[in-house]
Order: sequence, then C-alpha cells, then structure tokens
Amino acid sequence: MILLSRRSLLAIAAVVDIALHARPAPAAAKLLAARHNLPPRHLETMLQALVRAGILKGVRGPRGGYELAKERRKVTAGDIVRAAMTSTGEDSMPPIPESKLVDLVVGPAVRDAGEVFLASLDKLTVEDLCHQAEERNVFAGAASPVDYTI
Repeated sequence: MILLSRRSLLAIAAVVDIALHARPAPAAAKLLAARHNLPPRHLETMLQALVRAGILKGVRGPRGGYELAKERRKVTAGDIVRAAMTSTGEDSMPPIPESKLVDLVVGPAVRDAGEVFLASLDKLTVEDLCHQAEERNVFAGAASPVDYTI
C-alpha cells in the first residue's frame, strides 16, 4: 500500500528525473513528461510549485527547462512531498468538520503517524534515489548525464 498521493509520487519522480537529466542543459518539461507518459501540461503546475518551494529552478528560453535549485544531497523526499501537498492544499484541508472523534482521537493519531512518515522521507535524499535509479538502470538506453557535483 502506498501512502502518498499520486501527485506526491510524481513530484518525487520528477525531481529525481531532473537530477539525472539536467546536466549539462536543463531538463525540458516536454521530455520529462514523455519519459513518464504524461501530457506536459499535467506536470507544469507541479513543477512550478517545486520552483516556488526552492527545490527546482526554472530556466527560460528555447533551451530552457528545469534543474535542481540545490545540491541533490540536500533535497529530501520529505521536502518534495511537502511542496506537492502545499501546492494542492492537501496539508491544510481540515478532516471531517465538527466530529469530536476526528478532532480528539483519529485526527491527532493520523497526524502523528504522518509526521513519522514524513520524518522517514526526510532521511531519503534525491542523491539516494538517483543512485538507486542508476543501479537499477531505470533509464536504459538514454545518454548518461555527467554530474560535476562535488
């Protein structure tokens, strides 16, 4: 069972994909969408939310696209999920209105579990996910990007 929303999973995948493909030129949203079998417009709002959160940097122009705004070892899956949740309002939606059971018992228990879950994601960096993708040869046949990060 996957506890993340589809949007959060896609946000993590997009950031890892960009980390792997944004060298030497930014990763184009159109190519990113093609690698994940999505229409480009489907990704744009999420990518912009990641830019606003300081995870990605948008580069304008004919050779523009997206690249990481920070080193990949400094971006965690938790950071990405929080940005994706914020962009859709998932994190600020109240549970069920006027329910003592939800307000006093279920809500706090689920909120605590969510914090533990996000803390676990905070230990997982984009660097870790990039290494796993490379080990599993996820983008077989694609040119290997060169990473000059020190």
